[in-house]
Amino acid sequence: MTISRATAPLARHAPVLGTAHRMLGRFHVTGVFWYRFAHWAFTTLPFWTDRWVVWTFTIGFFVALKRIRAALASNLEPVLGPAGRFERIRRAWKSILSFAWCFSERYRVLSCPEQFTSVIEGEEHWRQITESPQGAVVVTAHIGPWENATQFGAAALSRRIHVVREKEIDPRAQEMVRDILSKMRGNYVTHFSGDDPRLSLMLADALRSGDIVALQGDRPRAGGRCVTAQIFGRPMPLPIGPAALARSAGVPIVPIFNFRDGRFRMRTVVRPPFTVAQTADRAADIAAAVTHLAGEIEWAIAHRPHQWFCFRSLWGD
Repeated sequence: MTISRATAPLARHAPVLGTAHRMLGRFHVTGVFWYRFAHWAFTTLPFWTDRWVVWTFTIGFFVALKRIRAALASNLEPVLGPAGRFERIRRAWKSILSFAWCFSERYRVLSCPEQFTSVIEGEEHWRQITESPQGAVVVTAHIGPWENATQFGAAALSRRIHVVREKEIDPRAQEMVRDILSKMRGNYVTHFSGDDPRLSLMLADALRSGDIVALQGDRPRAGGRCVTAQIFGRPMPLPIGPAALARSAGVPIVPIFNFRDGRFRMRTVVRPPFTVAQTADRAADIAAAVTHLAGEIEWAIAHRPHQWFCFRSLWGD
């Protein structure tokens, strides 16, 4: 298995941008309008309106986003098996509805965190990391309310959690997200990939000093280095960043996934930590660690298939 550069079509799992994006601008599905509307609706309106807003906009987006519907159905076939036309439609609907609920509660948790309950599975694995003086790389994926997977332990730690996020497609949405995150509580700091070419060095230093670094493990950036692993028997390019960083700093990797179990109910699953080998063959060490992560991501997708939010067709079925 070799390390290669991510090609443009495989670089992101976000929606494909085209004529509609250029025409609609801020009103496109990736535009700032929907971020602002969701923030206003789910931090201002009473709770009883959530169901109405979620279902109304799920129906609207489901009808309008033909390419995304097809991508969701296509990506789920290796997970759930072949399906006819109506089953593909049903799968896409469930995924878009799940995303709408996760998206709404992304903002509700800002205004009323006391409403949420969270269960942690594998807490002994988290204690193993937090009771050790060394740092750790937390890896998650775009599954369920994934942002909470990188933040759930921040308040209880005396050391920092460094959360590395992708930039939003719309620069105005990016500035809005940056502003929201700057006001959130907790002993963590947010970085955006691509902001600073020295970021990897800064994160390695933070890990060596005992901090936690949280990264996404399922989306290589355009031009980023990746390893093509196997998920559900299909080739999947995954970024080498988490494995390379853990190997460089000599710290373990902890896969963590967050799932939505119902209204205001979340479940965080901490998987067993593992280390990246440090042999003379760096590429092989990193490839083996990425392959291990691919297995963890596959487990999480299989656990909640309709909470896997990948809006670009991965295999072109």
